[in-house]
Amino acid sequence: MEHYQIILAYDGADFFGSQRQAKSRRTVQGELENALRKMGWAGNSVLMAGRTDAGVHASGQVASFKFDWKHSLEDLTNALNANLPADMAVSRTNIAPADFHPRFDAIARLYRYRLFYQRQRDPLRERYAWRVHSALDGEMLHSLAALLPGKFNFAAFGSPPRPGGSTERHLMRASWREQEDEWIFEVQANAFLYHMVRRLVLAQVVIAQKKVHAEKFARALAEQVQVTSGIAPSNGLTLIAVSYPDNLKPKV
Repeated sequence: MEHYQIILAYDGADFFGSQRQAKSRRTVQGELENALRKMGWAGNSVLMAGRTDAGVHASGQVASFKFDWKHSLEDLTNALNANLPADMAVSRTNIAPADFHPRFDAIARLYRYRLFYQRQRDPLRERYAWRVHSALDGEMLHSLAALLPGKFNFAAFGSPPRPGGSTERHLMRASWREQEDEWIFEVQANAFLYHMVRRLVLAQVVIAQKKVHAEKFARALAEQVQVTSGIAPSNGLTLIAVSYPDNLKPKV
């Protein structure tokens, strides 16, 4: 029996998040396990690199499972995709080390958030990007993102996975880029607090819209003072990639 690692993409709009919940709620993990069972898998649970909230998308989610599969890696990818729903797909399947854990062995996660300014609704775009109602100061977005790399207590931007857990995280890089009429935020860290990326996005947006003074962002990082209440909508967020140490990289 081999230990397999898959790279998974999904449109999160119709999921109640990635983690399995009550049977009445559709989740990414639940659909993946259902597909595997149709193929003869007898395991109890797949492992996943991270939890994404309801409505959040992924192009590089990582999952792993043990399976007595008699065919090639390509055949496993194809079989999974034949049994998965249309809003999920496996892009690659590898053989993982026996003790590989997609969540605990990860050293970095990369997220991307997309938004655009437009006064009128745009149904074809708003499934995957946040439409904001006020124009943004692009120079301000760049200056705020430049403050983020480093080790900080991000308590003002999220809560830990476990009560009483650390709210310190190492943020490796953060940047905004303009692409036509969209603004795209990319951020990579060793790990993220719950809602951390979406709170970071909202804080930068309200400052770039001149609704909150910029000094509050620096205070949030230094003194854990909240910039604003609420979080950015989930539809703009995508988990892009999860990174692992060289010694844990799977065999292709």
